[in-house]
Amino acid sequence: MGKGKLAKFADMETYRNVFQYPYSVLSDVPFTMRGHWREQFFHNDNPIILELGCGKGEYAVELAKTHPDRNYIGVDIKGARMWTGATRALQEGIENVAFLRTNIEIIDRFFAEDEVQEIWLTFSDPQMKNPRKRLTSTYFMERYRRFLTDRGIIHLKTDSNFLFTYTTLMVEKNQLPLEERIDDLYHAPHLSPLTSHLLNIQTYYEQMWLSRGISIKYMQFLLPHDGILEEPDVEIELDEYRSYHRSKRSPLETRK
Repeated sequence: MGKGKLAKFADMETYRNVFQYPYSVLSDVPFTMRGHWREQFFHNDNPIILELGCGKGEYAVELAKTHPDRNYIGVDIKGARMWTGATRALQEGIENVAFLRTNIEIIDRFFAEDEVQEIWLTFSDPQMKNPRKRLTSTYFMERYRRFLTDRGIIHLKTDSNFLFTYTTLMVEKNQLPLEERIDDLYHAPHLSPLTSHLLNIQTYYEQMWLSRGISIKYMQFLLPHDGILEEPDVEIELDEYRSYHRSKRSPLETRK
């Protein structure tokens, strides 16, 4: 029988690669490592890449193993899930990955200007009812600008056609440089060296989507610091299926 939530939380309190700062804690305990992740935790000058909504953390761990010359930080509020990746990283001695348990809405409180080079959004909740909660919304893009380098890289890997379509429209509306866009990652006729490595890393939920015959979509674009960002004003057809552990879809057919 696996460990319960309380046991996992107790473990993580002792983990050197986990930092826990939800809303309730951050108001009383300042995060002093902001702007100092490289020297105080990673002890190198390598690029920093975030995975926002990292879930079990397996993607961040695999990326860290694949790219030892880069630093990875998995971010999520679900500590019991994060325990899996954090535990594995410690057991396997993977030193270039850390985990931050916090609310992504306040992610800019943990990183200083130009401290992060890339952001991964892997199977984020599409938030079909609330654009401001979508991790690819202009609301979040403005937050990312506060710590992402100019023209920093945003990766989106998703099962959701709604989120993929919305993000495509957001990128087009704001003329953000689009590096890659693939509608069906595992059936693409040709993959560039830039994306071929994506086939080798699958999250728990990604495997579930594939087993259901749902295509996996991937997009990579750049986020310049300049320019006013605007939301696309277009109706988008809702996903036809109910996602794992997500609220039941709206009875409406489309959303902006």
